Amino acid sequence: MISRNPVPWHGQPYSIKRHGVSITNCDTEPVQTPGCVQAHGALLVVRQTDLKILQASENAAEILGHEVANLLNASISVVLGADGELQLREFLTHEQIDFTPLFLLSLPAHHDVSPLDVTVHAIDGVIVLEFEFAARTDAESVDYFGIIRKTITRLQGAPGLAAFCNIVANDFRSLTGLDRVMVYRFHHDNHGEVFAESKRDDLAPWLGLHYPADDIPKPAREIFLKAWVRPVPDVSGALAELVPLVNPDNGRALEMTYCALRGPSVMYTEYLRNMHVKACLTMPIRRDGKLWGLIACHHYDNTKTISYQLRAACEFLAQVVSLQQRLIEDREHLQYRLEMESVHQQLIARASSMRELTAFSTGTPSLLGAVRATGAAMFYHNQWFLLGHTPTREQLSALAEWLRPKMESDGTAPVYATESLVNEYAAADDFTKVGSGVLAVSISRSGRDLMLWFRAELLQSINWAGNPHDKPLQLGPHGARLTPRHSFELFRESVKGRAEPWIATEVETVGRFRAMIMELIVSHAEELAGVNAELVRSNRELDAFAYLAGHDLKEPLRGISRYVDELQLEATLDATQRQKLDQMLRLASRMDGLLDSLLDFARIGRSPLHFVDANLNEIVGDAIEMVSSRTSTAEFSVPRPLPTVRCDYGSVSEIFVNLFSNALKYNDHAKKLIEIGYVSVSEIAERRDFPESASDQLVFY
Repeated sequence: MISRNPVPWHGQPYSIKRHGVSITNCDTEPVQTPGCVQAHGALLVVRQTDLKILQASENAAEILGHEVANLLNASISVVLGADGELQLREFLTHEQIDFTPLFLLSLPAHHDVSPLDVTVHAIDGVIVLEFEFAARTDAESVDYFGIIRKTITRLQGAPGLAAFCNIVANDFRSLTGLDRVMVYRFHHDNHGEVFAESKRDDLAPWLGLHYPADDIPKPAREIFLKAWVRPVPDVSGALAELVPLVNPDNGRALEMTYCALRGPSVMYTEYLRNMHVKACLTMPIRRDGKLWGLIACHHYDNTKTISYQLRAACEFLAQVVSLQQRLIEDREHLQYRLEMESVHQQLIARASSMRELTAFSTGTPSLLGAVRATGAAMFYHNQWFLLGHTPTREQLSALAEWLRPKMESDGTAPVYATESLVNEYAAADDFTKVGSGVLAVSISRSGRDLMLWFRAELLQSINWAGNPHDKPLQLGPHGARLTPRHSFELFRESVKGRAEPWIATEVETVGRFRAMIMELIVSHAEELAGVNAELVRSNRELDAFAYLAGHDLKEPLRGISRYVDELQLEATLDATQRQKLDQMLRLASRMDGLLDSLLDFARIGRSPLHFVDANLNEIVGDAIEMVSSRTSTAEFSVPRPLPTVRCDYGSVSEIFVNLFSNALKYNDHAKKLIEIGYVSVSEIAERRDFPESASDQLVFY
């Protein structure tokens, strides 16, 4: 790229005719103040207050029949006549002409001067009048209204964006009569693509060709955000400089953005000549205040007169195209948006029922289906949940640290989207194959929790119209200057580190999905607060129950135990009586154990379990003894010794007592046989061909 040297016209008047050869960068050319007009017409700058001529193009004698010296500081009536001046004054009173050129009148032929069409607009406190040779031989018979009405009908019926742009290309070519019409679409980095084309049969097709951003530099793009039509009827035509070069009242160059006669950029005309273009006409396609693309018309065999009437028709149609383009593109994306929103609703419903955002990572649909992506990741509760093809957790954590400052917690920038992450985050070079494109949203007020979608690298061959890196220098009278490419042979460049772009519909819909998630989080937080309050109340009741069980219920048991101890001291007791007293003590001890279990239940969640290595034979034996005291019809069998396991002794003992009690309660046989045994999972695998697992796992029956 050429370094930007100080521009030679800085602080002094500029003219394409005098200074154009010294341009060193196309982005510095003052295309809005070229100081020249295309010589097929003439231009006058008139003071708004008294309609005195301040500036005139140097070709005034050839076009208007008046020498420049005789025009400066003279009344506009010198050119328009008294009636024309009066018409101009009335026009200025009743019409809105700021930044809007309108047809004023036609000057009849006189002496050696041909008939002239006059357009007028106001800018920066002056009136600008443009004079062009009238081209009315066929213009008056052309039904522009009928042509435009038919085109609008076809545009409204287009089924999609591609068909819409094809209609634009075909109908503009029919309207203008030019040899090639292209709908030229800009990409995010301002490089362009020929998206639709209508051409003469013998011309080579350019459909699908891509052009570097420098081919239409920033100053030119800015002009197309203001002016709706840009005619150049003779690409190689002469230029006529303004005299004087600046406004004598304020010393400023004339702003010529809205002038049909504005002298074309040096870069632009040389660029067109390299493509053998003789005449061109260009209109913008705008969307949301930005330049979406251009309607570029080229003519090859000869120059082409582009009348005001034709320009007005093209301007109006370009405005219609801009309005319709958004509608057709939005309609094309509507079905996709509805599909995304359906998935989002299902995800929200599942997360709401499970009361956990982790529901996004399980089931169908999942987070990966929330938008078209090749991978998805969610950072929630300090861990990553991954779906599809994503960077590693370590790479994701580093990316999240870089992203979080961009995902402002106040909600002003909750969505981040890029199709080429490596251009902004150098570390992404390690995972471009799975994560060249990233769409990310913050899902917590702190900004720490994130959801990310990834698109894999889209390796593509772009057909460039010439080498985008090869713009040779030419030596001019004032030094080297940048010139457009001389070769338009096909150049292929493999574009790496770039994914399919995220469209506006995806970004907007994901933004709404985020809002739904944030609302769900707030709802769950309020619900959790209510649950916590209920838990506090329940804990108080459990504490009261624990007090009752620990004091009021245990007191009678202590009395029974003391009474039994006293009875056992009697020497007159026989063996049977002593056995019954021992049984009574065991029952009292068992009841005391049950009360301890109830106390443990009251402490569940508030006190830990006590794990020990317990012999199951002892636990089962105690449980059998406890249950046997309630019946004489039960028989217990333990075919082989039970193992030692690590468990909470009291809880497991209670489990076996409950199991044995249920076995007796729901058994209709007169003699109740209860067998206690176990098998390990490895034994099951051997006997039933089940998948093997750890051999120390047990299954009781």
